[in-house]
Amino acid sequence: MNYYPHPAEGLDLKEVNAAIEEAFAEHGRGKVQMPAKLYTYFEHGDFRTMPGYIPSMGMAGVKIVNVHPGNRAYDLPTVMALTVIIDIDTGIPLAILNATKLTDLRTAAAGAVAAKYLSPQRSITLGCVGSGRQAQTQVRAIAEELEITEVLVWSRNSNNAEDFCEINRDLECRVSGIERVAGCDVVVTATPSRKPLVMGEWISDGTHINAIGADATGKEELDPAILNRATVIVDDPAQAVHSGEINVPISKALYNEKMIAGTLGEYVLGHKQRKNQDEITVFDSTGLSIQDLAIAKIAISGKDSIDLPFS
Repeated sequence: MNYYPHPAEGLDLKEVNAAIEEAFAEHGRGKVQMPAKLYTYFEHGDFRTMPGYIPSMGMAGVKIVNVHPGNRAYDLPTVMALTVIIDIDTGIPLAILNATKLTDLRTAAAGAVAAKYLSPQRSITLGCVGSGRQAQTQVRAIAEELEITEVLVWSRNSNNAEDFCEINRDLECRVSGIERVAGCDVVVTATPSRKPLVMGEWISDGTHINAIGADATGKEELDPAILNRATVIVDDPAQAVHSGEINVPISKALYNEKMIAGTLGEYVLGHKQRKNQDEITVFDSTGLSIQDLAIAKIAISGKDSIDLPFS
């Protein structure tokens, strides 16, 4: 059995985006097995167990991932993960991957794929609500699919926002107020908020939103009024209802799951598409195990590993 301590090193973002796009396509075709993720809750965070199988890629396995928002105080990532790949024929574990950075990349790739298919234009201004690792990675992944003319960022911590712009100094990146950030062509929300940060009146016709931060019960970043104006596309309906951006509005009878327009896989396959330039679209991302398998497949190719005994 091989252990890959640094599988994200050297990965090409365009290749990652393509792998994740194909995983969503297989999901849209109904050719994957993917039980909804299971949550275990602690006082200061949680961990999730995410099994999956993609027959066309010959990949099966499970990811264990934690989310502890307070970890910044300990100089630790808020999200850390481990993926185990198993042999389809025998069930024997084949590989263990440090999936912390892979999780960042595959989540960002989902946002890039969503922006590719749902943005009404190829040249965009990009607004980031939040300035952490996921927001940073979203910028880079989306830049592989669309031309970004300007990046505006808002953070509760102005120093973090300034650091974000320094990291993205090769782009036209500026710190701005949240209302102006929400006025961009494509908006990424990537915070652990449990109350709406982006208000409905700030969102213009034609905006596309990647709602990334709400990935557990009780999390919410968008004013429910936005969801009722928008076409809402999810990665997976069962997970979105339970733990996506729509979970709180559904629990408060402010949104109905029957209003979900479809899955990202259906848009990738062309079964569904944007209606017009003025349509507001929201991609509700919860993170799928098939994304982890797809990125694992390309991550272990040609990478150094440590041989671990298995018995």
